Amino acid sequence: MFKREVKPLGEVLRKFLRDGGLETPLLQLRVVEAWDRVAGPMVARYTAEKFVKNQVLFVKIQNPALRQDLSMMRSQLVRRLNAAVGSSVIVDVRVY
Repeated sequence: MFKREVKPLGEVLRKFLRDGGLETPLLQLRVVEAWDRVAGPMVARYTAEKFVKNQVLFVKIQNPALRQDLSMMRSQLVRRLNAAVGSSVIVDVRVY
């Protein structure tokens, strides 16, 4: 009789994504999607575009005063976004 090692499905999926090089892009997409939830609905209204490049989340904000406020909260936003995703995906947030 064969002895099989039973693994949880989540662990198997993580290994598949990691081996296929899809884990990082998936986590980056989750960070981008978490922006509206973490920053709040008022900030989401003024957010034009957002993307991740080289572990930095770039966010275009259309309101200059809000842009300045968010620039001062960068480290807090990084912590909250990484916590929302459950992994250390980004190291900085650049608001432009």
